[in-house]
Amino acid sequence: MSNIPFTTHDGQEHPEINADRLWASLLDMARIGPSPNGGSRRLALTAEDVAGRRLLLDWAEALGCRWRSDAAGNLFIRRDGEEPGLDPVAMGSHLDTQPLGGRFDGVLGVLAGLEVLRTLHERQIRTRRALELVVWTNEEGSRFSPAMGGSGAWTGRLPLEQFLAAADKQGISLGSALAESGQAGTLAQGEPNLDAYFELHIEQGPVLEEQGQPMAVVNGVQGIRWYDLIFRGQSAHAGPTPMNYRHDPLMAATAFIHKLRQTILADSSQAARLTVGDIEVADPSRNAVPEVVRLSVDIRHIDDGQLEYLHEQLIALARSSAALEGVEVDVEPVWHSPVTHFDSTLVSAVQDAAEQRGYSIPIMMSGAGHDAVNLSHVTPTVMIFIPCRDGISHNEAEYAEPQHCALGTQLLCDAVLQRANRD
Repeated sequence: MSNIPFTTHDGQEHPEINADRLWASLLDMARIGPSPNGGSRRLALTAEDVAGRRLLLDWAEALGCRWRSDAAGNLFIRRDGEEPGLDPVAMGSHLDTQPLGGRFDGVLGVLAGLEVLRTLHERQIRTRRALELVVWTNEEGSRFSPAMGGSGAWTGRLPLEQFLAAADKQGISLGSALAESGQAGTLAQGEPNLDAYFELHIEQGPVLEEQGQPMAVVNGVQGIRWYDLIFRGQSAHAGPTPMNYRHDPLMAATAFIHKLRQTILADSSQAARLTVGDIEVADPSRNAVPEVVRLSVDIRHIDDGQLEYLHEQLIALARSSAALEGVEVDVEPVWHSPVTHFDSTLVSAVQDAAEQRGYSIPIMMSGAGHDAVNLSHVTPTVMIFIPCRDGISHNEAEYAEPQHCALGTQLLCDAVLQRANRD
């Protein structure tokens, strides 16, 4: 694979990224924390996550970049600009993964930003504004909840105390993991002030691949609500206890899931989403009615009004399903991220940069949450998507074509340069 053979039409300098180097970096990072079937396992603030960060810093330091971290462990890698008084332009994403995750989710955005810095370094191109490559802590939320925690703490949307108090399944707090891993720093919360934020990411869905599109600009992210539910019944012997005498929380939970699914499927826009990603029977036994059942629920929609309707339906259906089985239910809202709209000026700028390369790219909304959601509340923000094979993500089979990775990185480079050099 060679550098992207693009020509542009505006007479400006548009350095070409090194596609081979980008792909090699992705493969090198994937060797840290490999999962059994070709994916990645770098849970937030584990030894594998820290090793991935260290590799990135080694690469960045070789370019003469300096770095800092804040109390949430977010990494900020700076390439100085010609005018230090100007707010920097940022690129970034995350290096932590799902327990059995892929090699591109988050990682592509970080290493694409590194490739932009490498390209400018070797071409000796200095931007007016400094550039910041950012690695956000605990984006996935797979070890500590909620997701997008580091960017939430940095923007102030998630109180730092709440962020640090989150605990994993072993009872280890995020604050303890930060201290043990040495990732916490002294950079003040919310610093540096950013002029703009760009994030390249795989789509994590099938749309671009089905449409044959190599890239898209993202104008927003659908709303998300997370819940923890606990159904509490009465344990009983499987043989002697008649069905109409039982108070079975698992039957209540499964009825609730079915009814909520029917509500989701009835959405005329087909934009509603439901996932029950974790369900647990406490002290399970083959021949006993369970006493307690716990489950997590994730609902999403592109319209805040419809998401609120689904919230109300979820609570009503949980209560009615519990009542039918004679059990109790607790519904705990864990996280709510409203529908997000990105900066229209940056959306247009990315489209223009693509057109300079001969591409007319679509505008789409993201179905997944990203750190860009939090960033959009404090600075102009935009995302770029590339396809992933079969739309598969959060899975060891996750894959993006080298050419698509390179195309997205080239577009990122062009758009960031334009923003960093503007008057």
